Order: sequence, then C-alpha cells, then structure tokens
Amino acid sequence: MTSAPRRTSRSSSGALPLEAHRLLLARYGPLGWWPAESPLEVCVGAILTQNTAWSNAERALGNLRAAGLLGDARALLALPEARLAGLLRPAGSFRVKARRLRALLRWILARGDGDPRAALRGDPARIRADLLAVHGVGPETADALLLYAGGHPVFVVDAYARRVAGRHGWRDPGEDHDRMRAWFESGLPRDPRVLNELHAEIVTVGKEHCRPVPRCDGCPLEPLLPRGGPLPLPAATRRRAAPRAGSATRRGAGTGRGRSRAR
Repeated sequence: MTSAPRRTSRSSSGALPLEAHRLLLARYGPLGWWPAESPLEVCVGAILTQNTAWSNAERALGNLRAAGLLGDARALLALPEARLAGLLRPAGSFRVKARRLRALLRWILARGDGDPRAALRGDPARIRADLLAVHGVGPETADALLLYAGGHPVFVVDAYARRVAGRHGWRDPGEDHDRMRAWFESGLPRDPRVLNELHAEIVTVGKEHCRPVPRCDGCPLEPLLPRGGPLPLPAATRRRAAPRAGSATRRGAGTGRGRSRAR
C-alpha cells in the first residue's frame, strides 16, 4: 500500500513542480531535450534507451542513420528482424528491442500511415491506452512518446523524478505511476514545452546531485529540501537510473517540443 506523501515545510505541495522548474531553469537554462531530428527518431530512441545509457542508444541510432533507415517507418519495418537486431546491438538486449521496435512501427503504420505525429494525434488518454497495448511499451515509454513525439502536455515520470520527489518529501517515491504523473502535471502549465524542460531538468539534477548517494551541496533544489535534509529512499529507488537528458550532444529535437522490462 502506498503511504501518504511526505510534505516539505518550505512550500505548498501544489506549487512545488513549478518552483522546482524555476530553480532548475535558472541554473541550467533550456536543455533542448529530446535530441532527435524527427518524431520517428524520438520513437526509435524511446525503445532503444530502455534499460541502458543514452550513449548506447545513440550508437544504435547512429547505425540506423548510417544505413539511411531513420527517415521512413516502412523501410525500417521492412528490414529483416535479424538485420535490425544487429544494428541495434550497441543498445543492449538488441533482439528484444528489435521485436519491440517492430511492434511500435507496426502501430505507427496502422494508426498514422507511417507518420508518428499522425499516429499520436488525438485524445492523449486514449492514445496512451493504445500505446500500452503495444508490445514493449510501458507507462514511461508511452508518456515519453506522447510528450516528445506527439507534443502532448504529459509529464514523464522516471527513476530520477521518483528519486527527487522522494528525497524532498514531495511524494512517496513508490507511488503509482499515474498518480505521481498527475501530481506533477497539476502543478505546471498545460504546456508541453514546460513539461519537456522540467523532465530534462530533473534528469540533469538527478545525474549531478540527486544520485544514489546524494550530493546536496550546491544543488539548485537544495532550498526545497525538508529542514532536516534529504529523506532516505527505499533501496529500489536509490538504484542508478538510465541516463537521458544531458547524456548526448544536443541536436535539438525536431519534435515540437519522449527497457528487458517495458517502461
């Protein structure tokens, strides 16, 4: 059973996401995440980054780019699965990810005639339900696709968000995914650009400061800590999260500013 959220005494709970965004934006500036040249590349990257560092996913994306396959969902799906898996090898679990990517590509072709933007157009709750029925797409990946490829105002809850929220006493770090996502979204404008930036900011502060062993000195979110300092986390929440924002050269997402377990 999920326990009640642990509140910090520094600010009202509903204002915390926006306050955190302001502090992080002042420190890091615009982060320009997700690094992709098209919505299709976002979709491919969302599968490849499952359970691995972004640098590994980017190497696999480089293989696909060199083969001229990142511009056409049909051409990518037409590639023999064994050949596709070979190109995805740097991302790890490459046979699993080849199957998952092919399932997502089939969904994009069926719903959007190969255009991810068209496939992701419409009511985000309904689209999210459809995505969760796709092999290999879990809640985190579905939300990343909705935000970064579809331009919907959806916050991506990942391990970094849970770690930051738990240490600061904002939420129970083991809280249900949808409830935590709703809490973040309720405190922010319904603007995908803001949700995009906050996700990237939290990943960045998670890598630099809110690590498995926290480094709170100099953290831009230090003013939002409880008076007694960071709260302890369950062991599962302290595990290293898969890197994302800031892990790769920023090319600027062409998205309209989104693991072998599915996320």
